[in-house]
Amino acid sequence: MHSVPNQSSLQAVMSELRRAAWPLVGFSAAINVLMLTAALYMLQVYDRVLSSHSLETLTALTIIAVVALLSLSILEAARSQLLITAGTWMNGRLSPILLAASIEQAAATPGGRDGRALRDLELFRNFLTGAGIFPILDAPWAPIFFAAMFLLHPWLGWLAVGGGIALFALAVLTEFVTRKPVAEASGAQAKAYTQAEAAIRNAEAIQAMGMLAALMRSWTPVQATAAEGQAIASIRSAVLAAAARFLRLGLQIGVLGLGAYLVLHAEASPGAMVAASILMGRALAPVEQAIGTWKGVVAARSAYRRLAAVAGTRREEGPILPLPRPKGRLLVEGIILARQGGGEPILKGIGFQLVAGEVMALIGPSAAGKTSLARLLVGAWKPTAGRVLLDGMDVAQWAAEDRGRHVGYLPQDIELFEGTVAENIARFQELDEQSFQQVVHAAREAGVHELIKGLSRGYHTEIGEAGAVLSGGQRQRIALARALYGDPAFLLLDEPNSNLDRDGEEALNDTLKALKAAGKTVILIAHRPNIMETVDKILVLQGGQVDLFGPRDDVLRALADRARRAAPAPILGVVTG
Repeated sequence: MHSVPNQSSLQAVMSELRRAAWPLVGFSAAINVLMLTAALYMLQVYDRVLSSHSLETLTALTIIAVVALLSLSILEAARSQLLITAGTWMNGRLSPILLAASIEQAAATPGGRDGRALRDLELFRNFLTGAGIFPILDAPWAPIFFAAMFLLHPWLGWLAVGGGIALFALAVLTEFVTRKPVAEASGAQAKAYTQAEAAIRNAEAIQAMGMLAALMRSWTPVQATAAEGQAIASIRSAVLAAAARFLRLGLQIGVLGLGAYLVLHAEASPGAMVAASILMGRALAPVEQAIGTWKGVVAARSAYRRLAAVAGTRREEGPILPLPRPKGRLLVEGIILARQGGGEPILKGIGFQLVAGEVMALIGPSAAGKTSLARLLVGAWKPTAGRVLLDGMDVAQWAAEDRGRHVGYLPQDIELFEGTVAENIARFQELDEQSFQQVVHAAREAGVHELIKGLSRGYHTEIGEAGAVLSGGQRQRIALARALYGDPAFLLLDEPNSNLDRDGEEALNDTLKALKAAGKTVILIAHRPNIMETVDKILVLQGGQVDLFGPRDDVLRALADRARRAAPAPILGVVTG
C-alpha cells in the first residue's frame, strides 16, 4: 500500500497498519460468537439431555462444543499472532523514522537531546501486542450477549443492559480520575530519566567533585513525584477495578436470582437461568478488563501523542538526487537566530562572504554566538531568518546525506561512537577497499595516521562508547580526520586545538596549510593566536552581531588599536630631591 503524498511518515505507517484491522474484526467477531458455546451447551444439557436422558444427544452436544472451543482457541492464537506481527512490523518501520526525527530535533533545538521517542514506541507496541488491547477488540461485540439474554427473557436482558451501563460509568470514572496523575507521573519520569542519564554521562566529574549527594537531593524529589503519580493512578484504578468486580459478580448473582424467580413462575427453564449467568459474565468482562488495564490504555495514548509530536509531520525520505559538488563559495545573508522562549535573538543579521579556498577565523568573547553561528553554517540548525548558501544552495534545505558529503564539521563537543577508528572516520558508511583508502587519506591529512598505527589494532581498534579508550587529544584528532573524510569542499572547525599538545597543534597547522593549498574553504573558531598564521580573514562577533570583518591583518590591527585606546594612561609622578 502506497502512502498518500501529503501524509507524514507516522500517518502512512498507521494507515498501512489499519489493513490489519479487518482481519482483527473478523477474528474478534468469530471469537465472541464462539464464546456463546458454554452458555448454549449448558442450556441444551439442562433443557434437552436431563429431561430426555439421551446419551446420544449429550455425546453430539459435547463433540460440537469441543470443536467450537478448539476453533475458538485457534482463532485467539491467530488474533494474537496477527497483533504481534503487526506490532513488530510497526516497530521496524517506525524505529528508524523516530530515531532520525529525534536526532533532527535534537540538532535543531539547543539543549534538546531526548531519546524518549523509542521508549514511547516500545510502550505503544507492547500495548498493541498485550492484554490491554483485547477489551477494546471485544467490547463492540457485547451486544451479541445482551441480545442472547433478551432471547432468554426480556427481564434478564434489561438487567444485563443496566449492569453494562453501570460498568461503563465506572470505566469513564476511571479515565477521569487517572488521566491527570498518569500524565504528571509520565512527565516527571521523563525528567528523572533525563537527569539520571546526564549524571551517568558525567560520572567522572560527579565523583571527582563530590557532587553525587547534591545531585541525588535534586533527583530524588522528581523521581518521588513520578512514583507518587503512578501510585495515585494505580490506587484509584485498583479501587474502581475492585468496585467493577463486585458489581459484575453481584450482577451474576442477581441474574441467577432473577432466573430462579422466573423458573419458579414457569417463565424460563433452569438451563436459561444458568446460561444467563454465563452470558452476563461474558458480556461484562471486556468492560471490567478495560477498567483493570485503564492505566496502560492512558499511558499508550499519551505515548502515541508524543510519537505524533516527534514524527507527526516528518515525511519519509525518498531517493536523494545528489547535487553537483560545490567549489566552496560561501554566502551568508542576514542570519537571525531567535532565542527559545523569547528575548533578545542569539544572532542578529549576520552576513559575510567567502570565496573558495579562503580560510576565516571566527572569534569573539564567550556567549557572542560563535558556536550557534557554526551550527547554522553547516546546516545542523535552521535560522529564524536569512540564508546560508554554499555555491548558491541553501544548506538548511539541502538533503543532509548529500550535504554531508561536501561539508566537514568538527564540533566543540567531540562525540565519537562505539565502533572502530576506521568506522568513526568513515562516518559509519560501509567500508570497502575504496572507502578504507579514503579513511587512510583523511587520517594522513589530519596528521593522525602515525598515531592510529600505534594503537593496539590500528584502524580496527575498538574505541568504546564515546571513544572511552582514547585521550581527549586523540579523540579530537580522530574527529578532525572524520571531518576531512570524503574530501569536503567546506570545513568548519570549532576550537580544533582545544585539547591538543604542541605536536598536535603543529600537525593541525600543517593540515590547515594543506587545505588552503587545495582550495578548500575553512572556518575556524579559535582563541589561540598561533593558529592564525593560515587565516585570510577574521570575523569578530560581539553580542550576536558582526563587530569586525575583513582581511586578517586589518582586523588584528583594529583590535590592537582598540586595546591600546582602552588601556589606562600611565600616571606621571613628580620626582623631588
